[in-house]
Amino acid sequence: MKMRPKILIVDDLLENLISLEAILDDFDIDLIRAFSGEEALKHTLKEDFALAILDVQMPGMNGYETLEMMRQRKKTKYLPVIFVSAIHQSDLNIIKGIETGAVDFIPKPIIPDILKGKVQVFLDLYLQRKKLDDLLAEMERTNVNLKTAKNNAEVATRTKSMFLANMTHEIRTPLNGVIGLSKLLQKTPLNSDQQDLLNIIITSGENLFQIINDILDFSKIESGQIQLENIDFELKGLLNNVYQLLKFKADESGIGLSYHISDGVPETLNGDPLRISQILMNLVNNAIKFTPLGKVELTVELVDKTGDSVRVLFKIKDSGIGISEEGKLLLFKEFSQSENSIARKYGGTGLGLAICKNLVNLMGGEIAVESVVDKGSVFWFRLPLKEAKNENLQNRNVSEVIPKNIKILLAEDNVVNQLVTKLTLKQYGLSCDIASNGMEAINFFKKNKYELVLMDMQMPEVDGLQATAIIRSYEKENQSNQLAYIVALTANAMTEDKQRCLLAGMNNFLSKPFTEKELCMILIEAGKRLGKN
Repeated sequence: MKMRPKILIVDDLLENLISLEAILDDFDIDLIRAFSGEEALKHTLKEDFALAILDVQMPGMNGYETLEMMRQRKKTKYLPVIFVSAIHQSDLNIIKGIETGAVDFIPKPIIPDILKGKVQVFLDLYLQRKKLDDLLAEMERTNVNLKTAKNNAEVATRTKSMFLANMTHEIRTPLNGVIGLSKLLQKTPLNSDQQDLLNIIITSGENLFQIINDILDFSKIESGQIQLENIDFELKGLLNNVYQLLKFKADESGIGLSYHISDGVPETLNGDPLRISQILMNLVNNAIKFTPLGKVELTVELVDKTGDSVRVLFKIKDSGIGISEEGKLLLFKEFSQSENSIARKYGGTGLGLAICKNLVNLMGGEIAVESVVDKGSVFWFRLPLKEAKNENLQNRNVSEVIPKNIKILLAEDNVVNQLVTKLTLKQYGLSCDIASNGMEAINFFKKNKYELVLMDMQMPEVDGLQATAIIRSYEKENQSNQLAYIVALTANAMTEDKQRCLLAGMNNFLSKPFTEKELCMILIEAGKRLGKN
């Protein structure tokens, strides 16, 4: 029920109150009577008023004294008050009324139109203030609800992150062993049948790894954790890597795979090569998957150039099954396939294209598809990039070599991962001591000052973060001239995990399952820091 504004009318004579009520009868208000200043003050304690019309001359507490008392109370400090009085022989009474805190002074006998006009003004102000107060109250409620929703969302995000971290650790740890040992086995003498079976194992493991990465990437994008890089890279090298990685799959499917860079495209660019490779891998892989016969072509063209800023168009054209108009509407939505039959026949998470679209958008580009059923498809995306200033990227790693005389400690509780890392290091002519938990790692380090520590994050007794903190404290106490280069080995691939590692005193971060190239780069970086390159 809507409450009507209330006006307090104060006069010691009943006929004066009745007269005021008659004048104000047309207003949609409630009039509250008071016959004295004391009674008026009591009403203001119980009620909220839009306005008070106060007689000056009253027995006991007069109008001036009553208003002074009102102004001392928080509730009535700013209540508009109009004085009415028969005392109008001089301006002194009017001045005193205004100085006391009244907003106006009306002499008796009251002229109805004048009183109505003034009351209307203050009623309008009151109603506007009420609307503003209601709006502020609603905003406050909304803010409280938003804060609650934000807190709930943050709790849900943390819970999901913890779940993903734990799940990825549980899945990546054995997967690291499967892929790592399979690749080491691949380098041993095998007959053709054994080689084929091993290729299937590796491909299956890498497909599972890609599914895990898709889920993690989608989670990172969803929570705003994706951080783009701006580094120089060679375009031809990037495309050749994509080509080499997917050529085996194309050959296996009996289709042609090629790439071409049009004239005018700078040889070296500045952007995020990892994310561009990720988009291309996804799109080219899809093109191969959905092309039973024919070919897949990857082309790169220059759209325009302004100074060192360029827009580059990447196009992936296939002669595959194509996509219907209805299917196009679902393409870039998460957990969606263009057709139900596609999901049944070809599988997949339905996240790849959604991730591609989000990554392209994050880089300030655009992505789309042109397709005809049974005629093939063209997926394309345009990216704003910079032309790289360093034109000699091919020679960037010429002087970098893996150090051969580096003392390594591997802290890892999983026996399979111990074997994978040990055998991989052996290929580079390196050996390592192995600690099966964090406490062992600390004791080993104190006895044999290692230069490089590969530290697993999750270990029994003392975890990797705690072990690192203790090692750093030990180095500080012993005033070590050369601090160990400590690298986190973890199946947890979330941004906050990396930050925790660095804050604990670690130097670098290696996600499981890691490749030989990634471990090689860690060894090179450690050698640089230790002055062994």
